[in-house]
Amino acid sequence: MSALMPMSRDKPSTTTDRQSTWRDRIFSGFSHLSAASVLLILTAILISLVAGAWPSIREFGFGFLTSSEWNPVTQHYGAVVSIFGTLMTSFIAMLIGIPVSFGIALFITELCPNWFKRPLGIAIELLAAVPSIIYGMWGLFVFAPLFADHVQPWVTDHLGGWPLIGALFQGPPLGIGMFTAGMILSIMVIPFMAAVMRDIFDVVPAVLKESAYGVGATTWEVTRHVILPYTKVGVVGGIMLGLGRAMGETMAVTFVIGNANNISSSLFMPGNTISSAIANQFTEADGVLYTSSLIELGLILFFVSFIVLSLSKLMLMRLAAGEGKHT
Repeated sequence: MSALMPMSRDKPSTTTDRQSTWRDRIFSGFSHLSAASVLLILTAILISLVAGAWPSIREFGFGFLTSSEWNPVTQHYGAVVSIFGTLMTSFIAMLIGIPVSFGIALFITELCPNWFKRPLGIAIELLAAVPSIIYGMWGLFVFAPLFADHVQPWVTDHLGGWPLIGALFQGPPLGIGMFTAGMILSIMVIPFMAAVMRDIFDVVPAVLKESAYGVGATTWEVTRHVILPYTKVGVVGGIMLGLGRAMGETMAVTFVIGNANNISSSLFMPGNTISSAIANQFTEADGVLYTSSLIELGLILFFVSFIVLSLSKLMLMRLAAGEGKHT
């Protein structure tokens, strides 16, 4: 009887182990399916874009990427203007948004009084929740007139005559244009990047920062040598999130960029982006070639985003490879 007792005690344990095994298999299968669905969705999007853009690809070939002409009457289309506008407005947005977002996140986590942290964090989250069309309307009816009347003439008078950079700030005070679009985009992406950076900075162990302060380090030295090395992957991820939002933004840019299919050396002149071109023209596109050309613009935006994310991943890999090395 004593030999049979352990066997009877093992039965519930065996049943529990079997249930745990099945649960683990179900969870593992669901996780694999979720991961595979992302790749399937991306593949389906890519296939649909290529299929929709194929008439344009077959008609223009590589010349679509090198031509600045966009003429529905003559059925000649090119993507240079839209690509240039997308990259330029995104660059302006990042040039303004990254340091401001970094400053906001650093202020909230390191310098802000405790009683003010929560209201400021809520305000940033509310800015992130504002619809893009509201930003566009505010940019067109409020920011653009003020910029045209008070800022643009002063900048043109004082910087327009400078060598090299003077050409960037010339032109009539229209208020709308590439710079205005980039400025509105920066205001839109700052809440996203600031919120991500704030959350990333909060996970830095307090003992690391306190140790640095204890040996006499300043706030900037703690930020540079403790916070940034610990959070660089998350910071770059937040920047990429903002860049993706800037490159793909449609309505806000459409309101304030001017929607002119031309490339100008001045940032104050109207331009175009891939998203704004599609939004403006897709509903009135007449003919297979016209529609497929717009779809090819979307395909180009897909590849541009992929290239940017790949470069950011490569940069993170190089940063990781350089960890622990003496400079």
